[in-house]
Amino acid sequence: MSSLKETMEKIKSLEAEKKSLLFEVDELKKMADAKATTLESEVSALREEIESLKILMNGPESSVDRKLKK
Repeated sequence: MSSLKETMEKIKSLEAEKKSLLFEVDELKKMADAKATTLESEVSALREEIESLKILMNGPESSVDRKLKK
């Protein structure tokens, strides 16, 4: 059985580690959110580029026709 002093030190150490881990989790969540936002913008830009290229290649009618057929 450990002494009260050892138990208190262990609790203090674990609380400090928990605080550090929570901070790291929060930072990683922020990084993930930022990456998701960036990817959404990139995907949107690529979709717009594809649509522009289709219009350039086939004319605006085919783009409108394709949307109406959905």
